[in-house]
Amino acid sequence: MKIFDFYKVSDASAEKLPQSEAEMTYRRLRSRTFWGAAVTYSLYYVCRMALSVVKQPLIDEGVLTAGELGVIGSAMLLIYAVGKFVNGFIADYCNIRKFMATGIIFSALINLVLGALGLLSGFIAVPSFVMMLSFALLWGSNGWAQSMGSPPGVISLSRWFPKSERGTWYSIFCATPYVGEFITFNVLGLLVASLGWANCFIISSIIGAVGGVVALIFMSDTPESKGLPSIQDLSSEKTVADDEKEVGILHRELLRHPGIWVIALSSAFIYITKYAITGWGVLFLQKAKGFELSSATQIVAWSAAFGILGTVAAGWLSDRVFKGDRIMPAIISGVVGFLSLGAFLFLGGGYVMNILYVSLFSLAIGVLYCIVAGLMALDFVPRKATGAALGIVGISSYVAASLQDVTSGYLIQGFQGADGSYDFLPVSVFWLAAAALAFILPVLNWKYLKKQ
Repeated sequence: MKIFDFYKVSDASAEKLPQSEAEMTYRRLRSRTFWGAAVTYSLYYVCRMALSVVKQPLIDEGVLTAGELGVIGSAMLLIYAVGKFVNGFIADYCNIRKFMATGIIFSALINLVLGALGLLSGFIAVPSFVMMLSFALLWGSNGWAQSMGSPPGVISLSRWFPKSERGTWYSIFCATPYVGEFITFNVLGLLVASLGWANCFIISSIIGAVGGVVALIFMSDTPESKGLPSIQDLSSEKTVADDEKEVGILHRELLRHPGIWVIALSSAFIYITKYAITGWGVLFLQKAKGFELSSATQIVAWSAAFGILGTVAAGWLSDRVFKGDRIMPAIISGVVGFLSLGAFLFLGGGYVMNILYVSLFSLAIGVLYCIVAGLMALDFVPRKATGAALGIVGISSYVAASLQDVTSGYLIQGFQGADGSYDFLPVSVFWLAAAALAFILPVLNWKYLKKQ
């Protein structure tokens, strides 16, 4: 069987369900598909965030330096950026169930190999350059696997939900990365001290394999493949001219739309600040504020929990409270995110206060992320080009996140004292500047975007 035939969009079923059964079957299958995609994508993040938890043990054991970890993280994010762009376009043509399952299984295997490499290094001496090269190649490859998660998840919303309901469900789906981060920092963060960094990678691979099984069991490709009418017929949604165009034509039109590129640039700065905290927050709390590893991971885990709340609330705030206005919640969440990040970086306080800082920041950035990187784009993107829009926004976002990782790593390492202390002022200014630009750009350009 050719690989294209295996992954192509499912053909419409020759057997059509009776009209009396269609509504109930549609709601059952769309619910299973949505929650299957949501659970799977949250577990994608466990396989993505494992490295963030074990950075300090890797440094302490002399396996890798902070700068090398920055390069490794950057390699993953850079390849992820390219992969998200490519796979976003490809996924519009694909069976979303098979596509999503393939990515997480591949990611789980990479985590398993890294764990096995760590266990092997406990028995034989592995040269440092071999460890660096192995981590860079494997974690970079993990970036491609991870890029196969978001496009089919978002496309499932376009295939199974009418536009009138898509904003609310999209907000819920956008919260799934925070669920994955919460699992990662709580489960792996608590186990790393007792089991070691190698076993943490192995545990994350097992969790990822579970995600692959969930996708294969619960997700369905299209309503038509299950003997149902199209989503337009099921929801009595009016068909627009874009629904009749070929996918390739819509892709070309989207690439020429200035609005998608403004949104992509805004999203890039959101990702710089978001990944600064998830990627370096644990190390910052240990070195700048003196927390133990277990306490530092718990504080960052709370940020993930409040990120869920912010992302879920974004669609409701925009649709119900602000009556479809995207810009006002973006302004409010952007200002709150900037101020709370500044408090986290420059103010003191103990365990509870730092939970408050990062939780408020994550709540605000969750709202901003969902509105700018999601709802603003979906407002003018045709249904058949959802994956491509996600790819364009994704490549900008993760190229920025990749540059952030390597820049942060070397800013931290470059201002390390002879006694092992760190001066986090330069990297803190970098992170705060990105937090400001994250909401200033859409604020300045939203009226112009609405006119396109």
